[in-house]
Amino acid sequence: MEIALAQEFLPDDPLDAFQQGLTTIKDAANAGAELVIFPKLSFAPFYPRVPLEERSEALLDLAEPMPGPTTESVAEVAAEYGVVVLFNMLERHEGTTYNTTPVIDADGTMLGCTRMMHVPDYRNCHGPDYYAPGDTGAPVYDTAVGRVGVANGYDRHYPEYLRALAMQDAEVVAVPQAGTSGQWPEGMYKSEIQVGSFQHGFFMAMANRVGQERNVLFDGRSVVTGPSGRVVADAPSGNAIILMASIDLDKCTDAPACKHFLPDRRPEDYEQGAVRLAKSEPVHTEAPEDHIGEDEEAASDGRAEGDEAEPAGEST
Repeated sequence: MEIALAQEFLPDDPLDAFQQGLTTIKDAANAGAELVIFPKLSFAPFYPRVPLEERSEALLDLAEPMPGPTTESVAEVAAEYGVVVLFNMLERHEGTTYNTTPVIDADGTMLGCTRMMHVPDYRNCHGPDYYAPGDTGAPVYDTAVGRVGVANGYDRHYPEYLRALAMQDAEVVAVPQAGTSGQWPEGMYKSEIQVGSFQHGFFMAMANRVGQERNVLFDGRSVVTGPSGRVVADAPSGNAIILMASIDLDKCTDAPACKHFLPDRRPEDYEQGAVRLAKSEPVHTEAPEDHIGEDEEAASDGRAEGDEAEPAGEST
C-alpha cells in the first residue's frame, strides 16, 4: 500500500491553505497514494502558538461541526480520487471546541472522528485556550486500506493510548503533528515513533508541519515506521514535500509485538492501565532468623504466646 504524508508550507489565508490541501490530495492520489495524512490543524495557521487572549475570541467561531463544510469538501475529493484521507481541524460540538481528526474513507464516507485526548500547555502551544480534552477514546476504523487509528499529536506520548489502539488490531496509526525545531532532543521525534511501532506492532505515520510561522519554526521530519521499529521513509527538516511510503500490512502479523509482546500481556496485574500498579503496596519480607538483633529477641521473649505487637504509629 502507498501512503502519503503532507509536509507543506501553509499560506496565511486559511482559504488558500484549504485549496492547497485539496490539491495535495489530488497530487498524492495521482502519485499512487491510497492513504493521505495531514499535520495538525491541516488547513489553518497554528493558532495555539500564542494564548487566546492575544487573539480574538471570535477565532473559535472558525471551528466547524462534524460533518461540516470542510469534511464534505474533502469527502468529495476523496471519493473522486478513491483515497482515504485523514486531516486535523478545530471541531465545534455542543458549544465545546476540540482538536479533531476526521477519517474519510475512499468512497467519501466519514467513518468518524478522533478528538485529541491529552491537551498540551507549554511554550508555543497553549492548547487549553483553544480546545478541550477529547472524549472519543482511541477508536480504530475499518477503512478501504486497513484498520487505521489516530494519535493526535500529544496523544502519542502516552503508552496507554497507543496500547488501546494496538488492542483493537490497528495496522496504521496516523499522527498529525505540529512539532517545532529544538523542542525535544535531536532525533527524539523519530525515535519515539520507532519505539511506538515496535512495542505495539503497527505502522506509524507522523505528518509534521514545516516552516516558519511567526514566532515558531516547525521542524518537518515527517516519518513512517514499521512494526519492526525500522524507518520506512522520512522527510528532511525545513523542506515542503509529499512524503511517499510503501508499506505491507502483512508485516504486522509477524512483528515481535503481535507474536510476543501483546499475547504475553498480563492485564490482570495492571487493570485500568497503570492505575493498579501505581497503587500496589510495597512488599516487606521477613528478616532471616539469624539476623534478628538482641533487642528484638528480648522483645520477642517478653511477649506471651498469642500476643500481638502494637501497631506502629503513622509517620508524619
